[in-house]
Amino acid sequence: MRKKKISAHLTLYRMSVLAGVGLVIGTISSFATIGFVEIVQWINHLLFVSAESRSGEDVVKLTLMTIATLSLGGLVVGIMLHYGVHQKKPLGPTDAIYSVQLREKLPTPLSGMVSTLASILSLGCGASVGQYGPLVYLGTFIGQLTNRLNLGLRDIRSIAIACGIAAAISTAFNAPIAGLIFTHEVILRHYSLRIFTAVTVASASGFVVANVVFQHPPLFLIEFNQHFHAAEFFLFALEGLACGLLAVGFMKLLQQSQEWSAGIKIHAIFKPMLAGFFLALVSLQIPEVLGAGLEVLRQATEPGNFTIFELTTILIAKAIVTAICIGFGFAGGVILPALLIGVLFGALFASSIPELLLTDYSGLSVYAVCGMVAVASPVIGAPMTALLIIFELTRHYEITVAAMVTIVFANLVSYHWYGRSLFDSELLKQGLDLSLGRDRAYLRHLKVMDYLSHKIEGDQDDTSLAGPTAKPDLEFDENTSLWFAMEAMRDYHGDAVPVVDSRTRGFLGTIPKTAIISAYLDAIHDLRREEHEA
Repeated sequence: MRKKKISAHLTLYRMSVLAGVGLVIGTISSFATIGFVEIVQWINHLLFVSAESRSGEDVVKLTLMTIATLSLGGLVVGIMLHYGVHQKKPLGPTDAIYSVQLREKLPTPLSGMVSTLASILSLGCGASVGQYGPLVYLGTFIGQLTNRLNLGLRDIRSIAIACGIAAAISTAFNAPIAGLIFTHEVILRHYSLRIFTAVTVASASGFVVANVVFQHPPLFLIEFNQHFHAAEFFLFALEGLACGLLAVGFMKLLQQSQEWSAGIKIHAIFKPMLAGFFLALVSLQIPEVLGAGLEVLRQATEPGNFTIFELTTILIAKAIVTAICIGFGFAGGVILPALLIGVLFGALFASSIPELLLTDYSGLSVYAVCGMVAVASPVIGAPMTALLIIFELTRHYEITVAAMVTIVFANLVSYHWYGRSLFDSELLKQGLDLSLGRDRAYLRHLKVMDYLSHKIEGDQDDTSLAGPTAKPDLEFDENTSLWFAMEAMRDYHGDAVPVVDSRTRGFLGTIPKTAIISAYLDAIHDLRREEHEA
């Protein structure tokens, strides 16, 4: 009876802590998200970036202001990132994923703070970058504040980070279910009842703060009171295929821009300034490319706001300037630019293809929002999140079904020609290959050096320290992963494996076979416990 009573108290305590963490982190993250967005909008108005502030102003004044604002803003951003962020680059979703998946420390709080401020300045001065990527890291930054708390709950750091991210997405999109699923689909890469509980509370908290406290407007509103023709589902599939190719092209353009930036032999702090100057020149002809582009996104979902030529021009220009801004070092994300490029293409598709094939079709708005998520979902690797965003924003079942078709075909094309997402591609450069699965990615990160039973101290260049005189059948070095070690020991009959320095071949120590097996099983058990423990 006593054990049952203790177990009941422990369960109640865990539930209370999970709910409390979700509520507190979710609320803080939601307020921070609203603050981030409001500050950016205030700076946009102050620096004549928003369409409203530019209306009616003198052309010469706007020209000078645009060039000065983007160029000097880029210079300040470059200085902030180079001297204030340890990684010397903006922090975003990939940093959160890397930390959560490999249980590594996040960048320092100072780096996180400076990166967030650099994102606010980048968006505020009109750089063509997105706000949702920085908001994901803002949620991560708030979640990591629990590091110093001793709450007696395992994996509390991952739980708190997930809560912060879910609340940020929920608040920004007015979509609590999408915020919940995004966190599991993109960041955690697994579903756990324990984490699911806390993240649900956090996402709901973000929605309440956005709608009840601040009455934050939705991303867009669509009126749809008709039904689709059966033939239109062929068009939705065709749109999805085209959007998949567009997503691939956009992601490759982003990577190409990074290569262009690396090839330019100027100091890193000046590269955002160069991108800002280029964007300023483009924006003088196409002002719609300035800033995050939320107003353009809303306008593109409504018929009659843009001609086919204008849609084409803005789409191409937005893709190019976004790639330049991100590749050359402005701080910001790719989620919103991908949404904007998708909605522009969807509107362009609806203005041409359906009208050629059908005299009576469902209208531009449906194809625009379907294109929006069909391009964005392959870029971020979150088809379920994209689908739920449509459902929560439109509250319309038939539009959601249409979006489902475009999302499926877009992701099939993108996965075949590029991979799961831009985030996964960036993580692969850091040595984290999540296409192998969470287990293998984590085991490839763990090194056998951590399990040496006998270490040699002293000069490793001294070959006299090198253990056995005969070359052993198997040897590891300091870079050997736990995964490779287990694979290599399939046919190894020895009791221990020597570990040598990869450069000097000096003997570092030995590691028993049983230690490797035990470490492997412990790591697998720990991952399974995280996924299934209630």
